[in-house]
Amino acid sequence: MKKTGAWLVRYALEQIGVRYTFGIPGVHNTEIYDELNNSDSIQPMLVTHEGCGAFMADAISRTSDSIGTVVIVPAAGVTHAASGIGEAFLDGIPMLVIAGGVRSDSQFKYQLHDMDQHTLLKPITKKTFKVNTQEEVVKTLYEAYQIAVSGEPGPVFVEIPVNIQLYTGEVENLPSYEEYCKEKNITTLTFSESSLDEAVELLCKAKSPGLFLGWGAVDAADSSVEIAELIGAPVATTLQGLSAFPANHPLHCGMSFGPAAVPAATKAFSECDCLLAVGTRFAEIATASFGVTVPKNLIHIDINPNVFNANYPAKVTIQGDAKLILPELVKKLKAKILLNDLSRKDRMQIVSSEIKLNKQNYLEEWFQHDSKDRVNPARFFTALRTTLPDDGFVVVDDGNHTFLTAELMPIHKPRHMISPTDFNCMGYAVPATIATKLANPDKAVVSIIGDGAFLMTCMEIVTASTNNIGAVFAVFNDGELSQIAQAQQVPYNRKTCTVLGNTRFEGIALATGAEYLRIENNEDIERQLETAWNLAGQGRPVILDVHIDYSKKTRFTQGIVGTNLKRLPFAAKLRMIGRALVRRVTG
Repeated sequence: MKKTGAWLVRYALEQIGVRYTFGIPGVHNTEIYDELNNSDSIQPMLVTHEGCGAFMADAISRTSDSIGTVVIVPAAGVTHAASGIGEAFLDGIPMLVIAGGVRSDSQFKYQLHDMDQHTLLKPITKKTFKVNTQEEVVKTLYEAYQIAVSGEPGPVFVEIPVNIQLYTGEVENLPSYEEYCKEKNITTLTFSESSLDEAVELLCKAKSPGLFLGWGAVDAADSSVEIAELIGAPVATTLQGLSAFPANHPLHCGMSFGPAAVPAATKAFSECDCLLAVGTRFAEIATASFGVTVPKNLIHIDINPNVFNANYPAKVTIQGDAKLILPELVKKLKAKILLNDLSRKDRMQIVSSEIKLNKQNYLEEWFQHDSKDRVNPARFFTALRTTLPDDGFVVVDDGNHTFLTAELMPIHKPRHMISPTDFNCMGYAVPATIATKLANPDKAVVSIIGDGAFLMTCMEIVTASTNNIGAVFAVFNDGELSQIAQAQQVPYNRKTCTVLGNTRFEGIALATGAEYLRIENNEDIERQLETAWNLAGQGRPVILDVHIDYSKKTRFTQGIVGTNLKRLPFAAKLRMIGRALVRRVTG
C-alpha cells in the first residue's frame, strides 16, 4: 500500500494513545497538522510559543495516562521548545518531540530552517531519530515512544522531513502497537529478590527507620503507606515527589528531612538509623544543597542505576520500578513483622503525635507572623486547601512561592502537585496549568506562580480562553524575583536586577480574555477564592492577583543559606561579611 508520511504519523500516534499535541504549524509540518485534524482521538492544540507547548506536553505526561507530545517546526521551533524538553529530561518525564525537517530529496543547500537538530537536542533527550522513508515512520514512532516511557522516562526526538510527510511511499504493513511490542518481545524490568530480603532485614532491625520518596515513587503511594505503617516510620518527600505520600496521613512530615526541612521532618528524622529512599536521585533541591545527613543503612530503590552511590553511599541498592518493587516489599515485611507487635504500634503512635504537634506549631508560627497590609501565605494556603477538593491539582512554578507551597499546602493525591525541579524552569506553571486542566476537565486546577515567572508565559492564557479552560492562576505578586532578591539582601545589601517593573495584571487579563480578581489582604482571601472557583467552573480562566507577603523566609531558604555558608572558605566568609557591613554603613 502507499501512504503519506503525515498519514502514518497520525496512525502511529493514535496507536500509542496520544490525546493531545501542542505546537505551531509551519511550512515543514502543515501536512501532519492536516492529518491530526482528521483524527477522532487526537486534538492538536495551537499554542502561542513552542516553549509553552513543551511545558504543556510535560504536564500531560505528569497528570494523565497519555504521553505529552509536541509537533513543532524545525530549528526555531526546536530551540523555543528546548526549555520544556530539558525540564522533562532532567525530571524524568516522558515526551515525544516531533519536528518537521528540511527536504531530504533536495539538491540545494541552505534551505529554510536547515540545521543539525540532533546535535542540539542530544544532551536533553534520551535519543533522536531521523526518518528517511515512509516505511520507517510507524516503527520509528513506536520505538521512540517505547524509549520515552521505559527505564527512567524522558523525551525522545523524531525528525520527519517535509517531503516524507507530503509524498506517498510504499508501506508493506501497518502493525498495531501491541503487535510491535510482541514482535520486539518487550518485557518488564526484573529486580533482585536477595537485595529485597536484605532491605527487609535492615528495616526490621532499625530502631528509627524513615522513608524518603521522590517522583519515582508517585505511582506506588498505597504501598508506601503500608510500609510506613508496618514499620512505624515518618515519611518525607522530595519537591518533585511531594504528592508521592498523602499529606493528610499522620506519618507525613513534609519536603526533605535535614536542617532546611519543616520542624516536623527535621525532628522526626533526627535519629533515623535506616532510610528507605525510593525514586530519588538525592539531587540538590531534594537534599537542600546536600545538607541532609543520610544514615549508613541506606536502602536506595530507583529505576536508574546511575543514581546509586552518586551522592550518598547505599547499603542496599535495588534497580527497578517502584510500583512493582514496593508491593513485593510490603509482602515480605508482612511475613516478617507480627502485625500485633506493640512496640511498632507504640512507635507509630508516638511518631504520629510528634509530627502532628510540630506541624500545628509551625503553622501557628506562620499565623502569628504580621503580614501587615499584605497576604499571609499560611492563611492563603489554609483557605486554598479548604476550598480545593482532595482530587484537585496544584501546579507550581519556580521561585520563593515553590517552597511556600511545599511547606504550607498539603497535597492528598498522587500526581496532583507538579513543579519544575531539576532543570528548574521559570515560566512552567501557566502552560502546565492549562494542559493539566485540559487533561482533567472535571477536576479543579490551580497554579501558584511568582510574578516574575508569570511574566514569562502569561500570554499563553489566550489558549485557555480560546478553549474555555477554566483554571485559576494565583499570581504571588510582590514586585520582585523574591527568591534571589532575598538571597542578595544579606550579603550584598542591594538588589541587582531582581526588582520588577510595575505590571498591571488586570491588563494581561483583558488582553488574554481571562477574568481578574485581586486579593489585597487576609480579609479578601476566602471571598475571592470562592469567586475564582465559581468563574473557573464556568470554563473561564481566572488571574488571581495575590498581594503576597514574602517577609518571613521559608525553612528551606533559611536552611540552604546556613548549609552553603558553612561550606565557604574562611577568607570568602570574611570578605562577604566585610562587604555587607561596609554597604550597610555607607548605603
